[in-house]
Amino acid sequence: MKDTAATNGPWGNTKFLPKGMEILHEDNDILVINKPSGLLTMGTDTEKIRTAFFALTNYVRKGAAKSTKRIFIVHRLDKETSGILVFAKNEKAKLTLQSRWQETEKKYLAIVHGHCAKQADTITTYLVENKAHNVYTTSDPKKGRLAQTAYTVLKEITNFSLLKLTLLTGRKHQIRVHLAGIGHPIVGDKRYGKENDAQKYLALHALSISFNHPINGRELMFQTNPPGHFRSLLGGWEWNY
Repeated sequence: MKDTAATNGPWGNTKFLPKGMEILHEDNDILVINKPSGLLTMGTDTEKIRTAFFALTNYVRKGAAKSTKRIFIVHRLDKETSGILVFAKNEKAKLTLQSRWQETEKKYLAIVHGHCAKQADTITTYLVENKAHNVYTTSDPKKGRLAQTAYTVLKEITNFSLLKLTLLTGRKHQIRVHLAGIGHPIVGDKRYGKENDAQKYLALHALSISFNHPINGRELMFQTNPPGHFRSLLGGWEWNY
């Protein structure tokens, strides 16, 4: 039997959670959240506190600094990307989830500039990261890592298209680089997008994730609505699961 969940919180004491973060599911082994745009998954050299990892560590410890409870990072979302993010509450759950990550189904929504030539396609390239931490495409498989993204066009309006995407591999900035590479960068993408894009928020949302529970093996699927700026860009469009 597959468990399907949308936002069904709050769980525990949500006063320790940043504004906009929702807990979709919590048990003894995993935490599944809806991360708002603008929040890091984990700390960097310049930011240690305003992160999902820090907030959820504080959450499971209920604010008690001496608590030994902890969480474990399973995967990441870019700071600008909203949507579903999975954490483990013990090392066994983390290692099990990561060992099965290629079997985990991950779907995204993106609003891109322009209209795609094909209504559905799979983008396949090799991706390389340079010293400035920017990712780019290469045709040389010896230099890059294989990356595949499948997309389907859901809606077109005058200047934009709404795409549903399935990650077939999970490389850094994969969706952003792939869509820019076919001439349809994501709206609001300051790194790989169009020059002079005035949109404040990146229109990329981690829509759903499906996987087997790392301990009891139960099939789980979680999905969330995209944030409000998706509706604004698409003229009041409403997403239905």
